[in-house]
Amino acid sequence: MDYLSKFEELKSKELSLDLTRGKPSSDQLDLSNGLMSFSENDFLYDGVDIRNYGEIKGLDSCRELGAEILGCSKEYVWAGGNSSLSLMSQFMSFLFVEGIGEGPWNSKKRVSVLCPVPGYDRHFNLCEKFGINMIPVSLTGTGPDLEEVKRLIDSDESIRGMWCVPKYSNPTGEIYSHQTIDGLLEIFSKTKNKTLIFWDNAYAVHDLYDDSSFDDIFAMAKTKGCEDVVVQFGSSSKITFAGSGIAFIAMSLNNQNKFLPFYSSLMIGPDKLNQARHVRFFNQVDLKDHMKRHAAIIKPKFDLVINKLESQKFGKWTRPKGGYFLLFEADKGLAKKIINLASELGLKLTPAGATHPYGLDEEDKFIRIAPTACSLDELDTAMDVFLCCIGLAYEQAQ
Repeated sequence: MDYLSKFEELKSKELSLDLTRGKPSSDQLDLSNGLMSFSENDFLYDGVDIRNYGEIKGLDSCRELGAEILGCSKEYVWAGGNSSLSLMSQFMSFLFVEGIGEGPWNSKKRVSVLCPVPGYDRHFNLCEKFGINMIPVSLTGTGPDLEEVKRLIDSDESIRGMWCVPKYSNPTGEIYSHQTIDGLLEIFSKTKNKTLIFWDNAYAVHDLYDDSSFDDIFAMAKTKGCEDVVVQFGSSSKITFAGSGIAFIAMSLNNQNKFLPFYSSLMIGPDKLNQARHVRFFNQVDLKDHMKRHAAIIKPKFDLVINKLESQKFGKWTRPKGGYFLLFEADKGLAKKIINLASELGLKLTPAGATHPYGLDEEDKFIRIAPTACSLDELDTAMDVFLCCIGLAYEQAQ
């Protein structure tokens, strides 16, 4: 193919396309329009007036919904506002101000966390805002490299936690194996510094296929007597309405008792009207069936991207069975070039390096693809642009 001629042809079309963020499409949001039908004439729910203050941990029935989504027992789960990222930042604030175990994090000269890479840019941005040192850890295809995790924790006393997106990891799409989860718990249960696993289970029910079983990390931790090392997060943001879903945090009863006084000082109760709407909606609509409808919309988009990538000869890519992202791996030194070329053609891609702490992908080869938000026709055009830019970048590198 004459990639340069194709590039000029596409440039003349003055396109405006965006594959940057993993947002639900309008068709997916329409699946939850039934939420709007609840007029909330009955303001008593779970025995409380949902218009009023209180119920800091969320409505009991909404905590049950959160447990179903996260795949753990309700006793661990709180239902909060609409953003799991906000819950993460609130819990981080608690760790800095009060801490768990050896006192507050702000009393330490240096606080570090392990960050599997390629990983989730929101986690990295949050750590940067708190001034937390980030240490990359390699992913293996079934989760973090356990030998690397153990070596780092044994050699660096500043490490206080580790981020994990265990199911359909952002952006690789990989699923942590039972052996990996067991190994992480084994390592973290023996740390001296109360090191925590931040278990961001954002895509827990976002399956594209039926084989969706996944381990309950709290059940596994309980058998090892180390429930306190796990703090799990999740939300309904990509299940119902992205801007007005429900966020969940799950942790041991011991950690709940420590966190509750701090959390209570920050808020006077979640939006229980929204929580009641969600519970009523999923009392009428089976959660698994609802997610199958999401999959019916999303899967053709993933299939299109993979088919397009398979039609050319450059790079490597993931083939996730769920979640919201694929990862393209170019040859070393080409990611920025491909992304810059795409920008010239009107295609926005996540910045090079976003998959790594501090935006530093030293090998400059990873590009995250988020195919869900646009239509199939738009995605088809976007992938033609992307493939042209890949081919031209490789051609110019020779």
